[in-house]
Amino acid sequence: MDCEPKNRFIPERIGTLPRAEALAGGRDVGNKGVGRPATLDRTARSRRIEDPLGRLTIMTSLFAGIQDAPLDPIMRLFEAFNADTSTKKLNLVVGVYTDADGKVPRLRAVQTAEKRWIEKGLPKTYRPIEGTKPFRDAVQALLFGAGAPILTQNRTATLQSIGGTGALKTGADVLARLNPGATVAVSNPSWENHKALFSQAGFTVVDYPYFSAETGGVDYPAMRAYLQDLPKGSIVVLHACCHNPTGADLTPDAWSDLAPLLAERGLIPFLDIAYQGFGDGLDADAAPVRLFAESGQEFFVASSFSKSFSLYGERVGALTIVAENPAMKTKVESLAKRLVRASYSNPVTHGAAIVEMVLTDPELRADWERELAEMRERIRSMRVRMADSLQQRHPERGFDAIKAQKGMFSYTGLTPAEATRLREEHEVYALETGRICVAAVNTHNIDHVVDAIDAVVKG
Repeated sequence: MDCEPKNRFIPERIGTLPRAEALAGGRDVGNKGVGRPATLDRTARSRRIEDPLGRLTIMTSLFAGIQDAPLDPIMRLFEAFNADTSTKKLNLVVGVYTDADGKVPRLRAVQTAEKRWIEKGLPKTYRPIEGTKPFRDAVQALLFGAGAPILTQNRTATLQSIGGTGALKTGADVLARLNPGATVAVSNPSWENHKALFSQAGFTVVDYPYFSAETGGVDYPAMRAYLQDLPKGSIVVLHACCHNPTGADLTPDAWSDLAPLLAERGLIPFLDIAYQGFGDGLDADAAPVRLFAESGQEFFVASSFSKSFSLYGERVGALTIVAENPAMKTKVESLAKRLVRASYSNPVTHGAAIVEMVLTDPELRADWERELAEMRERIRSMRVRMADSLQQRHPERGFDAIKAQKGMFSYTGLTPAEATRLREEHEVYALETGRICVAAVNTHNIDHVVDAIDAVVKG
């Protein structure tokens, strides 16, 4: 007799039978001990629950129909790197800046601001849905320049977000309410999450031509021709600076041509500026944003402070929406706040308070800008040294194009097979596209990186 307690879960029936069934010779034991032929569904993710009277009920999991999602290529390699026990392994996959010693830095201005804020002993109450006014004003000044005409025109709404990803997500949700069914165009290639964010918001996402493997730069004529044929109301996602993953940016002339083209075609620009300060400087990197502001058109901007403040885990970002006039700005700001309220309600406090203090305190701001310039210059020097060394060894591969790329990443031109050999034979982890994080290269490991790339290129 089955003496196991009632009201229990019976094991999932894939290849095995519950104990009571096994005792009945493969027949279900129901009420009064009457046996019934057992029906085994070896594909359904079902389970049997026995009630206090011994009756069995087939239960199918609510989650049975979920299809396993493919792991993001970056996360897949990141997990493989973490599982690798080698002491010689080198991670050039994840977009995190490390210093000359391979460590994630704690910026001087950030440490000072954090200490001051903690010493104030302020309670961590809820921040406003859109973030505090000093924070929002500082973000707008960083994007458009202090005292920019667009700010005095009261056409911009800025909301603190959960990192740059959160800014893109909220912006996508706003656009989904205003322009459902629109096409979203992202560069080919682009940051993987761009497609995921806009697809999950209900948009059809397409690729526009961007990177030229032949030149190692942007194929602007092809990009322009594609965008010119997009339907009116389409959304165009643009990397304002330090293109991820290629490091190849549009030229000032191309930006000057692109802004009026999008306005003329009735397209909606959405600029992602996650690396402001890592290209040519804070003001130079924001030039495309300011160009669109001067054009008078409506557009979106997603900002991130993860990299520029080395505050990756604090998730500090901002969504800025530029409207036609103050009345439209008020309307779209209200919609965005309603969506935030129904999503995460309020933004985070700690990291945003630090960013706010650094951007609004002249002394801290100056120190932050100096250290940001030091990080930018270190990346540039590693980029140039790596490109020169590889170009000297393999002039036929055009490695010198790497020098013109900007920001934390670079497309090296390595094939998927070469990138795989780089990882398997030399323990240097890079994406199969050949993208590497130049910000992880330093004077201690650059010779190893160059020698490893040299070896896989030679075959």
